[in-house]
Amino acid sequence: MIEYIIKDNIDDRILKRVSSLLFNGGIIAYPTDSSWSIGCSVTSVAGIERLRKIKGDFQNYTLTMICSNISQIEEVAEFNNKGFKVIKKYTPGPFVFVLPAKNKIEKKVNMKRLEIGVRIPNNPVPIKIIQTHGHPIFSITASRIIKSKGWWDNNYAEENLYECGWELEEIEGIDIILDHGESLPKLLTTVIRLNYDNIEIIREGAGNLKF
Repeated sequence: MIEYIIKDNIDDRILKRVSSLLFNGGIIAYPTDSSWSIGCSVTSVAGIERLRKIKGDFQNYTLTMICSNISQIEEVAEFNNKGFKVIKKYTPGPFVFVLPAKNKIEKKVNMKRLEIGVRIPNNPVPIKIIQTHGHPIFSITASRIIKSKGWWDNNYAEENLYECGWELEEIEGIDIILDHGESLPKLLTTVIRLNYDNIEIIREGAGNLKF
């Protein structure tokens, strides 16, 4: 089901319906500042399992948590002052930060992880969803080869991304597609591992780093 929206003025009724859907294990698709994403609520065990089926597996895959602010990142991940400055400098934006997960992460996100990817996109749609829902969203990138192991690391990964929201109707398991009527660039995020004082660029993407 496609729900057409105005990205800078989303109807509150739609946001509340999406939030209710997320609480009840729903799967949504939405635009970001790089490409289209598919997500579920971190509060929903059923939603996480449904997202796992769409992805194929979460083994050897760092799941990304979409947040609306840095405070939500602080609840689940460890980083020092240097890491905070990097995150603050590059958010919102097309960056995923891979951070050591806090011991209590399982209580927060229904999943035990040693690391967690976090992201604050520069797009009002996911931000408003999260603000209305009150919780972050686990997210995967929408791709035509979404179940292929390590597809996001190959040289042709971006060719398999989607431009328009209606194209995502071919992916089984999505309950609602929030379409703002604009095509998106076929771009992946820049992925950075922040392990306290160590900064490692895992994948170069849409985000431009300047240290």
